[in-house]
Amino acid sequence: MPSRSARAPLTGSERKPLEGSRVSGKLDPEEGIRVIVVLRPRAPSLELSLVKRLGSQLPRSRSYPTRSEFSKSFGSTRDELAKVRDFARDNSLKVLEASPAKRSVVLTGTVGQFSAAFNVSLSRYVHPERGPYRGRTGPVYLSPELLPLVSAVLGLDNRPQARAHFRIRPAAAAGVSYTPTQVGSLYDFPSGEDGSGETLGIIELGGGYSPSDIQTYFSDLGIAPPSVTSVSVDGASNSPTGDTNGPDAEVLLDIEVAGANAPKAKVLVYFAPNTDAGFVDAVEAALHGTQGTPSIISISWGSAESEWTSQGIQALDQSFQDAAALGVTVCAASGDGGSSDGVTDGLAHVDYPASSQYVLGCGGTNLNEAAGKITSQIVWDDLPSGGATGGGVSDVFALPSWQAGAGVPSSANPGGRVGRGVPDVSGDADPQTGYTVVVDGQQITVGGTSAVAPLWTGLLTLINQSIGKPVGYINPLLYQKASASAFYDVVSGTNGAYDAGPGWDACTGWGSPDGAKLLGVLSPPATGSASRRAARR
Repeated sequence: MPSRSARAPLTGSERKPLEGSRVSGKLDPEEGIRVIVVLRPRAPSLELSLVKRLGSQLPRSRSYPTRSEFSKSFGSTRDELAKVRDFARDNSLKVLEASPAKRSVVLTGTVGQFSAAFNVSLSRYVHPERGPYRGRTGPVYLSPELLPLVSAVLGLDNRPQARAHFRIRPAAAAGVSYTPTQVGSLYDFPSGEDGSGETLGIIELGGGYSPSDIQTYFSDLGIAPPSVTSVSVDGASNSPTGDTNGPDAEVLLDIEVAGANAPKAKVLVYFAPNTDAGFVDAVEAALHGTQGTPSIISISWGSAESEWTSQGIQALDQSFQDAAALGVTVCAASGDGGSSDGVTDGLAHVDYPASSQYVLGCGGTNLNEAAGKITSQIVWDDLPSGGATGGGVSDVFALPSWQAGAGVPSSANPGGRVGRGVPDVSGDADPQTGYTVVVDGQQITVGGTSAVAPLWTGLLTLINQSIGKPVGYINPLLYQKASASAFYDVVSGTNGAYDAGPGWDACTGWGSPDGAKLLGVLSPPATGSASRRAARR
């Protein structure tokens, strides 16, 4: 076994304590923990070429690899997994799972064993808002055998990684409320589809739901409730807190908004720990789990890019690229903290994972209607007292080629960086024009970009059903073919550092959807049919 001095730091694994936290004591060296070793992709250029090709094709022309084909082409090799097994054996760690498709090995052991194996010092910290967590400072160290193979070591530090992006409207506050089906009607979601035969996934990092809430809610809507199944990831489970103001509101909002618009779809809810390791494992469970294979994943949790380690973003972003290769669309909320994303350093920030180029970033609007028609939409902005839609320019990701002609501005931060623009699309998110939901037996009104990710998930589920194939990696098509033609443009408002305007903007992306037009763009008539119609004319 290599000596500690022979090991080298894993680039991007550096950690520092959460701002405002303090060391609260030592950890028991015999405390058991779980760690994920994420391996580098085997054929990164080949997978990237596949994703780019798929992104340039209309859904009906796409041919996605099966899970087995994906694993054989892009998964880890036996030799790579064997080297991690050898490392585990040499360090008295146990291998809980080794997955070629997920490109990861799950290890278990004690705090003392992992501290020695990765040359890290773990301590107990406490944060005034996020509570206690196990933390470390500095990088993770790897042996020479593992360093070329490993992209991330996650789980040594278990600080809360993400926040839920929902906002509850106070009961006494003025405003209007919509059911999700009313919002779907205003956005002209495709009629005649109900999600039959489709499966959608929802990622949750806390809270839970009661089946009675779902039954009550859909009964009130006059809709048969969808089939909802909870999936445990890394020991987390469907665990309602009973606190209407807590994470249960996120869970029920996601299920009720997506389910109301696609009530016949199968809904899989993945409950995972709120850590970087839990986040990655939840997405991997949705991509490669045995409970089903969602064609769309909804994520309403995230945090500013600056709150992630490079290795954490790299590991999760590889999972999102895998999703694109497999034909799975990922929708993510762009955050509720305006252009700062809630960070108090005076700079602009965007929320991850919405800033990933493989994710459909979902921003928020204030929506008003009369007689079933939209009368106005502006950027959701209730700062400084409330929330506002997240959006801006990424500090991590470069400007994607498909976004080059969209008019993404330079970053508002010093230096004016040119990067990935967020969000891509939007929808109703202002709590003043929020969604009526049932949480822990109470009817409340909820907003936030957390509502927009499941709204788009419901819409794309209907489109998938209509087309008969998953739309998958939809971002390039939205910019190349749909652009303003399939959206209600939002041209008024600001989220702080960025203003709305005609076309794409860093507050609401292209705007809110015209569902029927979007379906037409993604599923044009076959050439033969069009020719026959032309001949008849």
